Amino acid sequence: MQVHRHRLHHGAALGGAGRRLPRVADRGRRQFRYTSTYFDTPGLLTYHQHRQDRRRRFKLRTRTYLDGGGQWLELKLSGARGGTDKHRIPYDGVPGHTLTSQALEFVQDTLLSELRLIAPDTLEPVLATDYKRVTLIDRSGTARLTCDTGLVCRDGRRSSPARGDLVLLESKSVDGKALIDKVLRGMGVRPVSVSKYCLAVAALRELPANRWHPVLRRYLVHRPGRRSGGGAPGRAGIVIGHGPRQPAADR
Repeated sequence: MQVHRHRLHHGAALGGAGRRLPRVADRGRRQFRYTSTYFDTPGLLTYHQHRQDRRRRFKLRTRTYLDGGGQWLELKLSGARGGTDKHRIPYDGVPGHTLTSQALEFVQDTLLSELRLIAPDTLEPVLATDYKRVTLIDRSGTARLTCDTGLVCRDGRRSSPARGDLVLLESKSVDGKALIDKVLRGMGVRPVSVSKYCLAVAALRELPANRWHPVLRRYLVHRPGRRSGGGAPGRAGIVIGHGPRQPAADR
């Protein structure tokens, strides 16, 4: 289990953390594009469980690394001890908005063995997020900080972009007391309660945000704009596909 803590900060003020921690790089590239498609029940079970702060809950998504790294099916679990654990399987060659029989079996087996939960009968694509990420790592390799910018939440009918001057930070460590956390505390950057998926649901469907409301008002455009389709039709009639790809020269 890991301790995950989110923070919001102005991008221009992050130089202190950047100088203290090395970046992950691949062939000289330090910023990478991600697309994630989230699955939920027709009644948004996982959204409401998270909103109600249920002790045992999960989140299911496909994640595509647009600049290399393939596609994965990821199941994030929150247990009674308050930590977060992630289980994933390779998902290359499968449309990101679909769940195969193998994927459903993976979800069922993992929920039962790890949380003793019965998987819902129906899981369908609800929305997708696109963003860019820079990863900073502790020199000991025991903790990391992800820095996300350019977030756009979309469900095929509407889209809601994040403010361009803010960076969504997430520190990941064993106990929440790593060098990364100390650096951020020293900079006065305090943790906030946030979930990309739950923020997106609240913004796109205008549902109660509860404890995420301050972040929603500060970070996301609360009134989503209409967006004409593109991408493949989801199982619930929602149009969800990969975000727009950059020209080859920009990859």
